[in-house]
Amino acid sequence: MAIKSVSIRIEEEMLDKIAFVADYEGRSVNSHVQVLIRENIKAFEEAHGSIQGSIDPDVNVKPSRK
Repeated sequence: MAIKSVSIRIEEEMLDKIAFVADYEGRSVNSHVQVLIRENIKAFEEAHGSIQGSIDPDVNVKPSRK
């Protein structure tokens, strides 16, 4: 599985707030954003049906350490 990276533009206050939530949950901002993405995909698929692909949104996908 290929791991891709994306860059987003986000207001500083929003970044500070998501960092606060991530820290509260014991995660990095990156890991927390991945959790939010998985939750969003899962909710979408529950409402509209499965999206083609082999990765289940419940799976915690983390790149392997090199």
